[in-house]
Amino acid sequence: MKKNIFCIVFGALLLALSVRVEAQQPAKVPRIGILTTGSVSDPRNALSMDTLHQGLRDLGYVEGKNINFEYRYAEGKFEQLPRLAEELVRLKVDILFATDSAAARAAKKSTTTIPVIISIGGSPVATGLVASLARPGGNVTGLTTDSPRLVEKRLGLLKEVLPEVSQIAFLLPADSANIKARFDDAQATAKILGVKFQALEVKAPNPDFEGAFRFMVKERIGGLVTEGPPSISFHRKRILELAAKNRIPAIHTAQEWANAGGLMSYGANTIEPYRRAAVFVDKILKGTKPADLPVEQPTKFEFVINLKTAKALNLTIPQSVLFRADRVIK
Repeated sequence: MKKNIFCIVFGALLLALSVRVEAQQPAKVPRIGILTTGSVSDPRNALSMDTLHQGLRDLGYVEGKNINFEYRYAEGKFEQLPRLAEELVRLKVDILFATDSAAARAAKKSTTTIPVIISIGGSPVATGLVASLARPGGNVTGLTTDSPRLVEKRLGLLKEVLPEVSQIAFLLPADSANIKARFDDAQATAKILGVKFQALEVKAPNPDFEGAFRFMVKERIGGLVTEGPPSISFHRKRILELAAKNRIPAIHTAQEWANAGGLMSYGANTIEPYRRAAVFVDKILKGTKPADLPVEQPTKFEFVINLKTAKALNLTIPQSVLFRADRVIK
């Protein structure tokens, strides 16, 4: 009898001890791998990450406490992206977050099991990242600032500002079938507007923007439309410098271009998606599968005009165009 009582008491003590030890084990802190084509010194990257972190803080996540991050910047070297993505996979991060289309492609190729959240400017369907926006399938989901007919919209706005211009150029990344399709779709609008819309192909990793602008000057092309993939946006400063130097009015994809001296921009807010991305991170960490999270598209677009640049180009922006601007930089 005493022996039985001893065994029961001893067993209870062992159970209590094991429960206490288990309770003392630190909970696993999830790690988010951040993959970007951009540079660590780019203020836009810093703002994007600050916005993501704030979104996560709003949901109760604090870096170093219940969430951690691993950052990998390609510094504009696209060929480095596959290696950087594989590094993050080897670290067994819980989620891969890709901040542009090139990084998203590298992330998707690096893993079929780790959830991948994207925040890109292009179409995730056209680039093969997801099966559809409503039902992504696989391990990729997230956000896109892409929307149909944006090239046509920018072309129309530029033509309103430059009614006498008969030729407008388009910087076309050589490796982007998706953007080539957008350019082709815009030809019908160009015909209605009475302009020749001409693609100037630029090739990564060392796009010859200087050559493209020399061609524009030689052919007396009066305006420029740009798109925003990494192979273009990473060189934003250089493109804006060349546009100013050669006095070519241009319209761009996002307000960062107008803020930095571009004449105009029309497109979705490219920072706000990082706040929304925090919701995707939260849902996935709580067990939702990427395949069950529809890809989100923008619902609001911003039209920004830089009057300082207009004055430098000796341009008068029509009042009808100014009235439609969401913001005017004076």
